[in-house]
Amino acid sequence: MPIKIPDQLPALKVLNEENIFVMSESRAKGQDIRPMEIGILNLMPNKIETEVQLLRLLSNSVLQANVDLIRIDTHISKNTPAEHMDAFYRLFDDIKGKKNYDGLIITGAPLGLIPYEEVNYWDKMTEIMDWAKKHVQSTLYLCWAAHAGLYHHFGLNRDIRQDKLSGVYLHQLTDPKDPLLQGFDDEFWAIHSRYAQVPLSGIESAEQLKPLATTEQGGAYLTATTDKRMVFITGHPEYDVNTLNDEYNRDLNAGLNPTIPENYYPDNDPTRTPRNKWRGHGNLLICNWLNHYVYQQTPYDLATLG
Repeated sequence: MPIKIPDQLPALKVLNEENIFVMSESRAKGQDIRPMEIGILNLMPNKIETEVQLLRLLSNSVLQANVDLIRIDTHISKNTPAEHMDAFYRLFDDIKGKKNYDGLIITGAPLGLIPYEEVNYWDKMTEIMDWAKKHVQSTLYLCWAAHAGLYHHFGLNRDIRQDKLSGVYLHQLTDPKDPLLQGFDDEFWAIHSRYAQVPLSGIESAEQLKPLATTEQGGAYLTATTDKRMVFITGHPEYDVNTLNDEYNRDLNAGLNPTIPENYYPDNDPTRTPRNKWRGHGNLLICNWLNHYVYQQTPYDLATLG
């Protein structure tokens, strides 16, 4: 929540330089307030679990938001009841010509080893990503969607790793003054669960992109465009404490011989209960996105967007 202070108070300049969200009296007097409109394009198989995870993160902000759950098509989900999809999800084709959004979240998907053009909904995915450039103030891409977005918008292809990056890893800030990182520690923990990786050198060479946080084991974790319209997160700040454990046991039961997720189980023992050490920075990241990349940038009249 912004704090309102007098225009001439010296603290205003100091706090602004530190990227602390403050509002002058003159700005506050002319401000109109409305709920933000947030869309979630949910591509994960277990949609209900993902809904809970993302809505939990969004609810930590004091900013009021209306949330739409969006689906690509009427394909029947194997892991989510059809009644749930019909009751709570809106088809993209039904909203694309009728509604703009302050923010859009596009989730990951279990497609890390499939070439983009062979994904059965790739054409629709590219349509949505292009649509978002004109109809969404800021789009947040998670995991597979982050790689897909970097590929579609900037031509940055991914490399398939020899082993799956799975675990909780220590990250470093590369641009600590960016508002998206306000309040972050110099180092923080975040979850990764992926087979692919976009080379950090490619991101660094793209004029419109700036890497904000990286990890030694997995390259770029957090990247944003210079105009704040797109954010790419290659990990999973939304994961619950047991999500990675469920993935590990699923692969184990399928005979895939997965490696034990790194830095996740106490003493690297999968029989012990994992501990969550990424929740705080995950919450802070989403709150900063809503505040600085969405709320502070979006027009009051969404019809004027783009």
